Amino acid sequence: MSKVAMIGLGCPKNQVDGEMLLSALVNEGFEITAELESADVVIVNTCGFIDDAKKEAIDNILYVADLKNEGIIKGLVVTGCLAERYQSEISTEIPEVDAVVGIGANGDIAKICKDVLKGNKVNTFPSKYCLSLEGDRILTTPSHYAYLKIAEGCSNCCTYCAIPSIRGKFRSREMENIISEAEKLAKEGIKELIVVAQDTTRYGIDLYGEYKLASLLKELCRIDGIEWIRILYCYPECITDELIEVMASEEKICNYIDLPLQHADGDVLKRMNRTGDEKSLTELINKIRAKIPDIVIRTTFITGFPGETEDNFETLSRFVNNVKFDRLGCFAYSPEEGTFAAKMENQIDDEVKAHRSEIIMQQQYEIFAGKQESKVGKVMTAIVDGFDEENMLYMGRTYMDAPEIDSSVIISTEDELYEGQLVQLKIIGVDDCDLVGEVIGQDII
Repeated sequence: MSKVAMIGLGCPKNQVDGEMLLSALVNEGFEITAELESADVVIVNTCGFIDDAKKEAIDNILYVADLKNEGIIKGLVVTGCLAERYQSEISTEIPEVDAVVGIGANGDIAKICKDVLKGNKVNTFPSKYCLSLEGDRILTTPSHYAYLKIAEGCSNCCTYCAIPSIRGKFRSREMENIISEAEKLAKEGIKELIVVAQDTTRYGIDLYGEYKLASLLKELCRIDGIEWIRILYCYPECITDELIEVMASEEKICNYIDLPLQHADGDVLKRMNRTGDEKSLTELINKIRAKIPDIVIRTTFITGFPGETEDNFETLSRFVNNVKFDRLGCFAYSPEEGTFAAKMENQIDDEVKAHRSEIIMQQQYEIFAGKQESKVGKVMTAIVDGFDEENMLYMGRTYMDAPEIDSSVIISTEDELYEGQLVQLKIIGVDDCDLVGEVIGQDII
């Protein structure tokens, strides 16, 4: 039996694609191994969104290429966004790669790996719209949470973003298929569903002619076994009153929302092909907070977008100080090949972009530290993510934190806990911005 290993890179949406690849391989008789050195074929499932992600992908491809040159593995397959975006370049510049596979060919991954093991070179790029939006998965997350991808592609066409050209136009999955998958995940022991898409709030507009995320969430809340539902990638212009109401009224939905705003200055947002400005975004956030008082709002910003003046940046800085986001990431603008913004005039110097990003992150650090300190003395529910053997402590998360993105809570207890267990904690301190909680109740659900 041939063995396959996979290196999964990039966002949770790409991770779901990778999990479907693994399932397809197992169904065709392959054995999955976590050890690269014991594999016959290694698949690198890449991200190609920004420069850092591309560099990480190329570094991993080159590492596996060395394993092949040393005779440790037999085949190297490259899939994902980098493969879709740089088809010929990968084959030409890294000859050790045996197959470059566009995302539309994911359903043929087993045949491709078999061809590679026969010594064949494979380069296949069917339409990206051939990518299946549903299928069996072998989860690569811990046993208690899973990502639930509800749509593929994006139609927002932000001027800085290559995703529409890589992944195609936005297309929703049928609600019945999503619910069926969620029910299956619940039966497998999943307690936390993390709803993802390039734009989750646009869900349903293409299939049903209206935004249907709120309706979908109501159905997911009815599934036995699912205790937490978390929503990522919500665009501000699609946040409806109905969605806010459902989040406020459904106990299973975490009071957590990810709003990738990217900027607060109206002129910069227009150049990004985004909507809104400081006033409208502030009003939206105030409305959400008024309806859901303990809501945690995460956002991301870009500094140094072409033409960003000092005044534009000051608007962003003021906005961050005034709104006081619970979670925030800020990145210096990265010009992406093939995007409209990369060709814009008035590109900003790299040092200026980076310095502005550092300023925003320093502002946010002080805000975040204060918010964490304010939790000391409170009682909160946490989900156990695992045991840190080095420090001999359990680690978990409250509703305020998405896995692998946000902070954790250090759990103090003398009792044995298990992954996915929901416990009540009294927050007794803060350690390097992670909360520290003492267990006061177990098996609360």
